[in-house]
Amino acid sequence: MTLAASALAQLATWPDLAEAEPSCGIGRALRTAHGEIAHFHSDDHVDLYLTAATAVQLVPGSQWVTLRLDVTADIHLLMTLASLALQTRQAWPVQGDVPQAECNDQRSAVRPHENLGGG
Repeated sequence: MTLAASALAQLATWPDLAEAEPSCGIGRALRTAHGEIAHFHSDDHVDLYLTAATAVQLVPGSQWVTLRLDVTADIHLLMTLASLALQTRQAWPVQGDVPQAECNDQRSAVRPHENLGGG
């Protein structure tokens, strides 16, 4: 069984997900009551739909993903993505791949700056 097939089988058991035909017509999909969330196009690629989540902001040209923490579920998302980032760096270290000094806070004026120090 391929990794994609294994992931599809595992995720399809989640109560809020159901296997379906993808709208693009290629491979298999998982959907919620609100729409498709994942497309399994091949044995090693999965497209995951994140952009409708207000907690996630993608900035073109950036390797950083900005998360907006509004509810407890957003913290769980942060923990999951942080775990993925750590696993990726440990499993596939790339020579010279270090976080850019300019994170998304420097690239976008999407959100106001807030003082985490309380002052």
